[in-house]
Amino acid sequence: MSGMHRDRVISRQRLIQLLAAALFNGYAAGFQKGRIFTGGSKAVCVPVLNCYSCPGALGACPIGSLQAALGGAGGHFPFYVLGLLMLFGVVLGRVVCGLLCPFGLVQDLLHKLPAPKWDVPERLDRPARSLKYAVLVVLVVLLPAFAVTETGVTPPYFCKYVCPAGTLGGGIPLLLANPALRQLAGALFSWKALVLAAVAAASVLIHRPFCRYLCPLGAFYSLFNRFSFYQMHLDKAACTGCGRCERSCPMAVEVTKNINSPECIRCGKCRSVCPAGAISAGFAGNRNFHKSGKSI
Repeated sequence: MSGMHRDRVISRQRLIQLLAAALFNGYAAGFQKGRIFTGGSKAVCVPVLNCYSCPGALGACPIGSLQAALGGAGGHFPFYVLGLLMLFGVVLGRVVCGLLCPFGLVQDLLHKLPAPKWDVPERLDRPARSLKYAVLVVLVVLLPAFAVTETGVTPPYFCKYVCPAGTLGGGIPLLLANPALRQLAGALFSWKALVLAAVAAASVLIHRPFCRYLCPLGAFYSLFNRFSFYQMHLDKAACTGCGRCERSCPMAVEVTKNINSPECIRCGKCRSVCPAGAISAGFAGNRNFHKSGKSI
């Protein structure tokens, strides 16, 4: 596959990422005024991490909404949020991570900075990937549901103590626009800023470290990767075994062995570098899916 075609595929991915970021954070006046959008669309969950407190956010973060429902005083089961997450997972799988997530875009851009890159040894990489499932189960589900406080409302532990996307999209813009808030920022914000700085530094060295090791939303969507409507396909008869696909994969997926791995974010890089055109992607119901090599 020519370098020109590869660049065109990558540019298409970047364009989709930018459009998604603009769509989910389209309230430009919020950044100028330092105020959170409170319109009706804020009750609707978007498919990606997108902090409710981000001044530009037009929708709600599904992870934040899930924690709020589980930790609320009423103790209501989050049917709406969980059902919507399952719908996104069944239809798209982790293509949400590869093409739609604004914080994924941030990590991609940081990794382009000129600096030595680190291939994480498999003995460290494999067990570290299980951390995101622990974050999902413990911080997003168990603690909000069962760590009852005196008020009867539990805090959103992941959003409050970990989420770097929230710090970048919500905390920092609000502090920059509101001098009074800067005076109130204390140890908790310093901790969140430290987490963000660590993830940003790691992103320069390692491709998508937050997606690999910490993101609870990616952990949830990964459960649907093998049977989601959107799938990757490898034509083994056409594959030459050159290994370019695996060397290009930002998630270090063994493409030739398990192209629909739970770790695959459907970014399309493997398809774009395949010299034999052996990799295709698309919705499984498309008759031309396996032949065209085109992705939606």
